[in-house]
Amino acid sequence: MELDRIQAAVRNFSNALSFLPAWAVSDLVFLLTVAVSLGIFEVAIRIVRRALSWRPVLVSLLDRVWGPLRLLFVTLVVALMLPAISFNAEIADWIAAVLRVVLIALLGWMALIAVDYAVAAYLMRYRLDAEDNQLARKHITQMRVFKRVISTFVILFTAAAALMTFDAVRQVGVSLFASAGVAGIVVGLAARPVLSNLIAGLQIAMTQPIRIEDQVVVEGENGRVEEITSTYVVVRLWDQRRMVVPISYFIEKPFQNWTREGSAILGSVLIYLDFTAPIDRIRAKATELVAASPLWDGKVSKVQVTDAREHTIEIRVLLSARDAGSLFDLRCEVREKLIAFVSGEFPQALPRERAGQPACEAAPAQDAARRAADSPNSTPNRTAGGQS
Repeated sequence: MELDRIQAAVRNFSNALSFLPAWAVSDLVFLLTVAVSLGIFEVAIRIVRRALSWRPVLVSLLDRVWGPLRLLFVTLVVALMLPAISFNAEIADWIAAVLRVVLIALLGWMALIAVDYAVAAYLMRYRLDAEDNQLARKHITQMRVFKRVISTFVILFTAAAALMTFDAVRQVGVSLFASAGVAGIVVGLAARPVLSNLIAGLQIAMTQPIRIEDQVVVEGENGRVEEITSTYVVVRLWDQRRMVVPISYFIEKPFQNWTREGSAILGSVLIYLDFTAPIDRIRAKATELVAASPLWDGKVSKVQVTDAREHTIEIRVLLSARDAGSLFDLRCEVREKLIAFVSGEFPQALPRERAGQPACEAAPAQDAARRAADSPNSTPNRTAGGQS
C-alpha cells in the first residue's frame, strides 16, 4: 500500500540520521512532516480554487473553511506518519491523544462553519428592510433558531466525543450508565431549564408566535423582537432599552404581537369635546388630515363619536399605517393638528364645566342683579324693628 511505502520512506530517512541523538531525529522528522504537509496543502488548495473559479459560491465556502481545513490536513498527515517517527512509547501515546482531540475539535469547527454558511446562503434572498417583510421575518426567525439549536448540539457532541477519547472519562461514563437510574434523575433535574429552552426554541421556529422584527408588548413594555437565541429573546424597547426574556416565556405566558399576520396596524386618536362641538366639520377636517399625511397607508380612516359622558363627548379617529412606528407618528400628527383646528375654529367646543345652567345664560342675569344693587334709586332693605 502507498501508506506503507511512505511510512517506510520516513523510517529510512530517520535511519539515515542515526548519527544524531534520538530525540533530535524524532523532532526533526516530526517538523519536516508538518512542513511537507503544509506545502502539499497549499499546492492542492490552489489547484482546487482554480478549478472552482467559475463557481464563486464554492470558492467563498472554501475561503471560509481554509483555516480549519489546513489544520485538519496537517493533523491527519501527522497522525498517519506517527508510527514511522521514532518517538518513545510514552511520548507517542501522548501525541496520539492530542491529535485525536484536535481532529475531533476541527471536525466540529468545520461543521459549525458549514451550518453558518448554509444559513447565510439561504437567507440571502430575504430582506428585512422591504415594506412587506412578513415572509422574510418568518424564514429569518426559523433559520436563526435552527442554526443556534444545531450549533448547540454540534458543540455538545464534539465535546463529548473529545472527552470520550480519554480512558478515565470513558470509565466514568460506564459507571454512570451502571447507575443510570439515579444519574438520569439528577442530570434531568439539572438540565431541565436548558432543555426546556431548547425545546421552546424549536417550538417557536416551527409555530412562530414571534418572529424577528415583530412588534410585541411584553410585561407592559412595547418593543420589537431584535434577537432570538436558543435560550432567550432580546426585545428592543421604544426608548432603545433591551428587555431580555427567557425563550420559554413566549410559550408559557400570554403576550401581544401586533404584527402576527402583517406589518400593517390600526390605531386611534381620542379627542374629548363639549356637546356643542360640530361633529360634521370635525369629521371632515380629521379625514382631510389623515389623507394628507404620507404616513397613512390609504386603507382605514374613520371618525366616530364613541362615548358621551357627563361633561364631554369622546370622538375617535380610527386610522391605519404600514407599521407600528409609522402609526405612532401618524397618531401624534393627527392629534396635534386636530387640537389646533378645534382651538382656532371652534373654541366653544372645548370641554367646560357647567353649574346649574350654561355659563352664557348665567352671566347676563348676574350682571343685571349687580347693576340694580348699585343704583342710587334703589330702596334699602328694612330690618326687623328699624325705620326707613
